[in-house]
Amino acid sequence: MSAVAYTVAFDGIEAKMVEVQCAVTPGMPGFAIVGLPDKAVSEARERVRAAFAHMAIALPSKKITVNLSPANMPKEGSHFDLPIAMALLAALEILPRDEVAGTVSLGELSLNGDLVPVIGALPAAMVAASEDKVLLCPEACGPEAAWVDAARVIAPKSLAAAIRHFTGQGVIEPSTPGEVNGTTTASDFAEVKGQERAKRALEIAAAGRHHVMMVGSPGSGKSMLSKRIPSILPPMSPIEALETSMIHSLAGVLEKGGINRTRPFQEPHHTASTAAIIGGGRTAKPGQISLAHNGVLFLDEFPEFPRSVLETLRQPIETGEVIVARANAHVKYPCRFMLIAAANPCKCGYLADPARACARVPICGDEYMGRISGPLMDRFDLRVEVPPVAYTDLDLPEDGESSVTIAARVAAARQIQTDRFVDAPSVRVNAEAEGRVLEAFATPDSEGRALLNKVAERFGLSARGYHRVLRVARTIADLAGEADVKRPHVAEAVSYRLSLSQEV
Repeated sequence: MSAVAYTVAFDGIEAKMVEVQCAVTPGMPGFAIVGLPDKAVSEARERVRAAFAHMAIALPSKKITVNLSPANMPKEGSHFDLPIAMALLAALEILPRDEVAGTVSLGELSLNGDLVPVIGALPAAMVAASEDKVLLCPEACGPEAAWVDAARVIAPKSLAAAIRHFTGQGVIEPSTPGEVNGTTTASDFAEVKGQERAKRALEIAAAGRHHVMMVGSPGSGKSMLSKRIPSILPPMSPIEALETSMIHSLAGVLEKGGINRTRPFQEPHHTASTAAIIGGGRTAKPGQISLAHNGVLFLDEFPEFPRSVLETLRQPIETGEVIVARANAHVKYPCRFMLIAAANPCKCGYLADPARACARVPICGDEYMGRISGPLMDRFDLRVEVPPVAYTDLDLPEDGESSVTIAARVAAARQIQTDRFVDAPSVRVNAEAEGRVLEAFATPDSEGRALLNKVAERFGLSARGYHRVLRVARTIADLAGEADVKRPHVAEAVSYRLSLSQEV
């Protein structure tokens, strides 16, 4: 007696089909799982035994062999419990073989037969849809998986309920998608007193997904400004929402199966490890930069992060993806994020404050900001100083623009970029444009080119810095509704590029 069921194994955000072959043959009674299973998969036989016993299903006194094919692919995770149980039930002729073979299943079994939620239901649903199969998963995973319209998702509470469904004794209705999670925030840019230059820089950054470095004394409002960025970002497109939700599904952070349209905002502490930021661990899980995909990564106290962590950001910033290589795993995760870094100008924080003059000027600032390498600093498109706000200004009424007003301009600029790059599917925003695409849309007029060339020669801009100025100038022109990049746009972009040249 033999039967086949299907499940998935995860390689980054990609789910790969795994065939679960089960054979019940004469021989010494036993239950073996082969095909490079990890410890959690090997322990599935004990959970399956206990669940069957709870349902009064007796295993035959024969040799039971489960093979996970392809056998040379490592299998990890407790989600193999359910497909192993389904293949065994089909081999014992308790369930129809063709029904089980037409199903992709994943789920962990408790000892009483209940199904425990697992990560990765959304990528598994994508595979099931591509193979024209039904997805069987725990009830709690159903709303998440049902977002893939092409997949029919059956989400029982227990293995017994799944058996009743496949034998026609208690048909389960397909799951419906969870609700769209929209995180509302009371934070508004109108609450920020002063800091008009910093607010302008963040508006430009949000419009073109540029990276920003803010430097200012403690209490000047760097964190306050950064945490209001989500209020001016446009909601994610359906494609972006699916990409981000697949990463969050693998990380197990999707809330109640809902898809997020709000752009993620990740703010790890400066004591976070390299594996936490970049991704890794024993199973090479996604890190903070991947969880911030299509959103914002805010690194407060930037120079306080370990040097090894900061340097690992250099390649992901350029490529928009990170490859996590481990002895037993080699996976790739997308990580197109907007990096917002905040730092004090020196260790004490009062390098440029005349009221609290630093006693070690300029050595204190040079040593502190020197923790940020030149190549990493070169990757910031906008660099802005955030001066302290006088306490007397805090009593003034709100007179700045609201987040709603700024968000409208950002959304209009993003739409211009969407229309512009319609023939370049790999490019979504100005920050991603390069090569001929950048030259075609961001080449300034003669006066703008002359200014940029003069600045590049005077301050020794690298080729990367030159192109980043062009991208920012293109975004500034988009915010102004201008079709061409002109001298004023280049001048403003250059001013942000050179604003911290004295400190760094």
